Formats: sequence, C-alpha cells, structure tokens
Amino acid sequence: MTTFSGAKTRGDTISKVLVTSAPLTTNHGIHSVNTTQSLKLSICIPTLNRGRFIGETLQSIVSQATDEVEIVIVDGGSTDHTPEVVAHFQTLFSRLRYFREDNKAANAPSASPSGGGFDRDCNRAVELAAGQYCWLFTDDDVLKPGAVEAVLRATRDGYALIVVNAEVRSSDFSQSLDPLRLRLTSDRTYEPEENESLFIDVANYLSFVGGVVIKRQLWLARDKDQYIGTGFIHVGVLLQSPISGQALVIAEPLITIRYGDALYMRSSRYFEIWMFLWPNLLWSFPDFSDAAKRRVSMKEPWRRYRTLLLFRAKGAYSAKEYREWLEGRLSSKLDKIAARWIASCPGSVANLTAFVYYYASGRHDLLLILDLMKSPFYFGRAVRALVPFHKAKTLAETLPI
Repeated sequence: MTTFSGAKTRGDTISKVLVTSAPLTTNHGIHSVNTTQSLKLSICIPTLNRGRFIGETLQSIVSQATDEVEIVIVDGGSTDHTPEVVAHFQTLFSRLRYFREDNKAANAPSASPSGGGFDRDCNRAVELAAGQYCWLFTDDDVLKPGAVEAVLRATRDGYALIVVNAEVRSSDFSQSLDPLRLRLTSDRTYEPEENESLFIDVANYLSFVGGVVIKRQLWLARDKDQYIGTGFIHVGVLLQSPISGQALVIAEPLITIRYGDALYMRSSRYFEIWMFLWPNLLWSFPDFSDAAKRRVSMKEPWRRYRTLLLFRAKGAYSAKEYREWLEGRLSSKLDKIAARWIASCPGSVANLTAFVYYYASGRHDLLLILDLMKSPFYFGRAVRALVPFHKAKTLAETLPI
C-alpha cells in the first residue's frame, strides 16, 4: 500500500547477498541492541513467503527512515525469495535486522500469516525491537511519503497508542477503493476514560495490523499467550483491558493497503476468522459494554441468513463450512435447513443476488464489489460463457471495476 515506487522487487533481479539462516536469537551482525539507545521507532514486520511484495514495502520505509528508526523482520519460514529481497535492503539500510524461524518445525498450529505463526512472529518482533515504540507493519503494504516523520512527531508527545489511518487500493495500486479507512477529518486524542469510545471508533479498523504503533513497554507488560492462534494478537494486547495513557488516531492516511492479497481469502480460514475468531475475540473483552460490542460486530454473525448468503457469494461458504462450523451449533430445524440450502445454492446465483442487493441498497462499497468479482462464482464469468464475446465485453465494461 503505497506511494507507488514502480515495479515490484523480484528475487531474480536483486543483488544476491548472503543471508544467514541463524536461530531467531541471532542478530545477523547488523548491530547490537545494546548500542541503539537513541532508537525511537522499531518497524516490526512478521512475514511469510511475500518475496514478490516485501521489496516495495521495504523501499517505502527505507526511503524515509531516519537515525531514530530500525526495521525488525521475523520470517516464519519463507520458502520463496523473501530472504534475498531482505538481504538486498540490508545492504541499503544498516538498521534492518532479519530473523528466521520455521514455525512448522516448531510445531506451530499454523504457519499461515493469519494463524499462530503470525501471532508468534509479531510478538517476537516486538521482543527483539530496540525502539521505544513499535509500529506493527505488514509485509505487502507501503508507507506514503512523510509517514515515518509524522509518526515520530506523534511519539514525542508520549502517547501510549498511536493508530495510523490508511487508504485502500487495488492489489496493483491502480485504483483507490477506500481513500479513508477511518472516517476522520482531523486527528483525535482519546483520554484513558474514553476507552469505550476508542473501541467503538477503531476496533474494526484494528483488524488491520499495519495501523498500530504502540509503546514497547506497554506491549511487553500485557498478556499475549491467550491470543496466539487468533491471528489478531495485536488486538488482544490493545483491548484486553483499558489503556492507561492517551491514545492518538492520526486522520491522514499514511499507509496504502494492498487489497485482495490475503492468503486466506476464499477459504475455510476466511469463514472461520470472520464468523468466529474475530467476533469471539471482540466479545471476550470484559471492559467494554455489550452495546459497544454490538456497534463493532454481532456476537454470532453466522446466525444471519444474509451473512451466509454473502459469504456464499464470495466463495467462502459451502457444505464443508456448514458441516464443520454450523451443523452442530444450529439448534433450530429451520435454521439448519436454511444454512444448508445457502451452502448448496448455485454460487453464481448467490453472487448475482449480492450484486443486486448492494446496488439496490445504494452502498456501492468497492471493497465488497472487488470481493464479489474475485469470487470463483463471479456471475460475470457465467455471462461471458453464455453471451457472444463482443456482447460480453460490452457488458464487462459497464461493471464497476
């Protein structure tokens, strides 16, 4: 997500530099944490097999990093050219430290960026960091020019938490899908007694890890273990109890999110995350009212037929998900029949229905439209199969993306 710096870095075109596959505690000889007392900000990046994207991410950071900044990358066991890409940027930026860990070898429940591997690597990156603040960043998005300086400026005011707004663009950055993920016109500061307002305003946005800048000591003082495996360890750390210091939300989008490249999209993992893991996590926090939680997420979104139909339209709900997640939870015979019917409904019909519904509602949500168009059930493909090519092309040109 970025200020588009050109072609993606490719493993076969970068300079080859030796990368040591040392244990995670090894520093790779870049610099000693004991000599980095002046560091204000550690940009912490957990990664796995993102060699085709992480070069753009690092370029956007390195191009604006100052002497107060370091980059800490924890690799969960990449088998692509991620090490070579990172090694190239180590030659350009001496405060880039790279650590490798094979999460599968460590008997992790998942080496996916959305599972236990991500959570452990995110936490490990903070543990290894030397900065006063840690910016938990993603391995495929980018910083806009001036982002580092803006965050450094904010850290000087001593906030416990800084939330950085983002723009969302298509995966090749060619189209803006959401210019302001957080609908703010100016920066907002939250006092400790406003934690519930902070929760309502930013909890959904916090599902995106890249917008979180947190005092390292605050992170280290909080419980992490119970959130390993949720895919949202950062949300658990931030919301498990009220934050005692001030929090700042920066309204200007300093990040560009590359939308549509999540490795779990259109899979059982996608259904599990948004129907169970995410709402269960939000509803587990004891210090927020039920009314506040309902404003962020339904407690059991999978009980709504409309939600199931939408997930069917996206290609993320089928008979497999019904058997695994819903059959044993639905007590009503009617609910079981409806959920089973939606799971077996022709995907292209569900997809078209979702398009019609959301256009009729006037929402015109480009992120949702893109999800529907990336679905294996996208009705436009069925239309092209049935309509002569020149007519299908004309129809396609009328679609929103």
